[in-house]
Amino acid sequence: QVQLVESGGGLVQAGGSLRLSCAASGRTFSSYAMGWLRQAPGKEREFVVAINWDGGRTYFANAVKGRFSISRDNAKNTVYLQMNSLKPEDTAVYYCACGYRSYYGDTPTVADFGSWGQGTQVTVSS
Repeated sequence: QVQLVESGGGLVQAGGSLRLSCAASGRTFSSYAMGWLRQAPGKEREFVVAINWDGGRTYFANAVKGRFSISRDNAKNTVYLQMNSLKPEDTAVYYCACGYRSYYGDTPTVADFGSWGQGTQVTVSS
């Protein structure tokens, strides 16, 4: 079992940036793909971005392409989400998530992640 703890959320104006961090423990972090999911009020949880086990490949939801980036530091068991050019529609609780496998052939979905943290709130004001 893996434990994931997110940090870095907050309130930001539209057009601003935030960087989320996720510290992992309890499982071999470097063996698994990692991702970020989000859930807005009244909506289902959705896939945002993911990175394979060694950081060599990344996957993005269309809504965040060109604005968000993901990276990982396997030595620190940490994954990061850099969010730029934020929009009000990015407002959601963001969850760090651990994949079932080390990489994906196609863009993963929420179902491809088996564990996630408690979430961190991101609010983008217009």
